[in-house]
Amino acid sequence: MPATFVYDGDCAFCTRCVEFIRRHVPTDAMIVPWHRADLPALGLTREQCLAAVQYVEPGRPALAGPNAIEALLRASRSVWRPVGAALGLPGAGLVSWPVYRWIARHRHQLPGGTAACAVAGSPVTRERPRGAWGP
Repeated sequence: MPATFVYDGDCAFCTRCVEFIRRHVPTDAMIVPWHRADLPALGLTREQCLAAVQYVEPGRPALAGPNAIEALLRASRSVWRPVGAALGLPGAGLVSWPVYRWIARHRHQLPGGTAACAVAGSPVTRERPRGAWGP
């Protein structure tokens, strides 16, 4: 069974990012929106998927947020593999998690984003978070 990358399919920004991945990051990983994934079979909960993108390899703990993106890129068969390796360098998380959280909070304002992409705490909505927040 291949690895699985799980994202928020209700978010236009996330969907645009996945379209980019599908076009430019050759990978054997299955890429699925969380609401279409068999979360129990992947060992994931709805809450984890609302919190961040997830990367699940059989027999290994799930990775979230930039760690999930790192794993997806490292597993690619392209020039993106070294980018994934760079994200895994010691100390990279000191930058990657804050950047990931900032993007998650502002994704409705980024290219491809819509008001439906907004998460709690953004000026557009005060509802429960719907997407990537990180741990």
